[in-house]
Amino acid sequence: MLSLIVFCFFLLFFYRFVFKQKTSNRTHLIFLSLLWFSLSISSTLILIEALHHSYFFLVPLSFFILFYFFYRQKKAQLINGMWFNLFLASFFIYLIYHMVLTKSWIGTIFIIALGLLGILYAFFGSLSLILLLYWNAIIVWRRERFALGNLLTLILALFLTFLLIYNHFIVEILPEWLAILFAFVPLSFSYFAIVFLNFLTISLIYQLNQPPFKQDFIIVLGAGLLNGEKVTPLLASRVDRALEFYSHQKKQAEKGPKLIFSGGQGPDEKISEAQAMKNYALQKGIPEEDIILEDQSTTTFENMKFSKQIISKSQIAQPKTIFSSNNYHIFRAAIFAQMNQLNADGIAAKTARYFLPNAFLREFIAMVTMNKKRHLVFLLCLSFCLAILAFVSHINVY
Repeated sequence: MLSLIVFCFFLLFFYRFVFKQKTSNRTHLIFLSLLWFSLSISSTLILIEALHHSYFFLVPLSFFILFYFFYRQKKAQLINGMWFNLFLASFFIYLIYHMVLTKSWIGTIFIIALGLLGILYAFFGSLSLILLLYWNAIIVWRRERFALGNLLTLILALFLTFLLIYNHFIVEILPEWLAILFAFVPLSFSYFAIVFLNFLTISLIYQLNQPPFKQDFIIVLGAGLLNGEKVTPLLASRVDRALEFYSHQKKQAEKGPKLIFSGGQGPDEKISEAQAMKNYALQKGIPEEDIILEDQSTTTFENMKFSKQIISKSQIAQPKTIFSSNNYHIFRAAIFAQMNQLNADGIAAKTARYFLPNAFLREFIAMVTMNKKRHLVFLLCLSFCLAILAFVSHINVY
């Protein structure tokens, strides 16, 4: 009964907090609601545990504080995803501990819900993931142009199929020493799966950024053009997201930010991506004096580098800047902004759902490439350890 009263108290407090927030962004409101609910649950659990003179909650709380500290220091870094995932894992263990210790109804409900999810995953698991990847690959094949970058879900599905066959059939007929050597494949895959999970987690968290409507510049990152002169639906979504922010700020602050359209002219394009975006924005009724072109860049790194040079020439002492790109891309773009000492957060434009798995995989490969030395060191250490184990196993046989 006490836990119910405490929970309702915190629920009411955070309910009032959420609905005092003035926001037109539905995603932001959902996030605030989830935050309010989570804080209500967590506060109740901590209070009940404290009454039992137990303080195991300090473990997940410590991981969350570490996440918050590093995220506040620098939002766009992979370690933030690791800290948050450690928080989630320790919080799950804490729920089990809490249920055993207090036998409270809140912990029991959470464990039952998470248990059902675990049963569903165990029942469907890898096979369902493989089938979904094949299904997604077919959709992308039909709707997008044929290119290696659009075949990533298919490649991953084929690799997972091989792993499934290997783990259930092939490994059983191999000599022990050879099976140890071949363990390099599933172990290295598991390593990159963990890295991908950290990347995906922080990418999703980063999308919750809600910059205030007090910006001086919005950088819109370029992408390929249709027929060499028109914005594609993908690029249009980036421009539309920037224009949406521009309009909201103009209503609230009566002064819109300058729009920096950033993107050079590719070898197969008739005009620069910046010019194509400008043409699109003018058709939407944006005044030409609020548009600045950056038409020299060929990469996201250069988008940030050359846009910063334009911003540095302004007469504003400490210009406030954000950038617009697709939701799967803004985390890596934020890293490039940091590399150029450009203090700018990203706002996310929506992407077609069928394209997201392929897009996130492509971003992840780009992230791995950026940190290839670190991953190469791990893989070399892993292969060295497995080689030693295989050698020892082979000697013991004889």
